[in-house]
Amino acid sequence: MLLIPCPHCGVRPETEFVYGGDATVRRPDPKTASLDAWAAYIYERDNPKGPHTELWLHASGCHSWLVVERDTVTHAIGQVRQARDAAS
Repeated sequence: MLLIPCPHCGVRPETEFVYGGDATVRRPDPKTASLDAWAAYIYERDNPKGPHTELWLHASGCHSWLVVERDTVTHAIGQVRQARDAAS
């Protein structure tokens, strides 16, 4: 089981969290994006091996969205920060 260090609640088991997807995916500009760009945004995802940046919702805790740096091979958790802070 993964143990994710929530900035508000401390170290918590992964069962309290909901995986929110790849945190590196950026939505295309609705005014200028082509249909191909939208199709890629919706359907195409990388399957990285190694360090990866992910979104997690602390659903059974503080309900914060977090950006979690996780190694997909070892499942080691690195930096964890608020998603709203990472966006700026």
